[in-house]
Amino acid sequence: MKILVTGGAGFIGSHTVVSLIENGHDVVIVDNFYNASPKVLEYLKEITGKEIPFYEGDVCDKEILRKIFKEHQIDIVIHFAGYKAVGESVQKPIMYYENNLVSTLSLCEVMKENNCKKLVFSSSATVYGSPKELPIKEDSSLHTTNPYGTTKLFNEQILRDIVVADPEWTVVLLRYFNPIGAHESGLIGENPKGIPNNLMPYIVKVALGELECLHIFGNDYATKDGTGVRDYIHVTDLAFGHVKACEKALHDTGALTYNLGTGTGYSVLDLVQTFEKVNNVHIPYQIDPRRSGDIAECYASSTKAETELGFKASKGIEEMCRDAYLFAKKQ
Repeated sequence: MKILVTGGAGFIGSHTVVSLIENGHDVVIVDNFYNASPKVLEYLKEITGKEIPFYEGDVCDKEILRKIFKEHQIDIVIHFAGYKAVGESVQKPIMYYENNLVSTLSLCEVMKENNCKKLVFSSSATVYGSPKELPIKEDSSLHTTNPYGTTKLFNEQILRDIVVADPEWTVVLLRYFNPIGAHESGLIGENPKGIPNNLMPYIVKVALGELECLHIFGNDYATKDGTGVRDYIHVTDLAFGHVKACEKALHDTGALTYNLGTGTGYSVLDLVQTFEKVNNVHIPYQIDPRRSGDIAECYASSTKAETELGFKASKGIEEMCRDAYLFAKKQ
């Protein structure tokens, strides 16, 4: 298969590119480097041994997409491109709605023009909001607590409506839980610009001495140690889930939804203590008040992905912590 990966230079996108190539597929990347570095392209070539066709551009721009489809026979698209910071989305909702929705609409229009009707979409567990049951299943109720999550929910609905209008389409909606870790080479990983929004990059910056201490928001939740519990999945496992989703899309039609997680919840302190142990470093932290909108627990039921996609996460929390720190030290 030849697969177009939008946002393919980003954290999850770059790892997915590697996994696709390792599994025998051809890849084309489009990215505007909003939250990624051009150096990633060099690292992808070093890891895969392949020169990967790349287009610098915004997925909201239909002309760059038309150029790609004219120059390549694309079978499937994996759509990662979009803004992704929860806090920023609260401060800049118009920017998030415009970019995240228009990019999907532009992409689908150009795909339709070229009779390419198979799409794997990067969604998020944020569409579940504060879950009413655990583990979270794909048919759990949907509600969001921030504009970022709402753009994911709106995009899911747009894509379902496209399938209803034209049953030849196949859309696979992948709801990620909490991807962390990095490629075992240490060449690609999560390297956000500015102060990190996510827990693991924050821990890493404290370990490297770039930040003084880790701020843990709340230790009075109804969890085993009072800190929030999340389902962390190694990014290379998550990437392989996209390979399986593409294989599913090739043979099926309709709108298909899958959680990508491990099914196991770890607390903030679990992650901190494991990071300290496997990397032999100390992570000073302080407890701050809860953040508005945070929830106590969130972890996936991974049964459907295992049954229908043949996907099961294989890496544990120790590997996630070790690989994340290896990447950080190489920067």
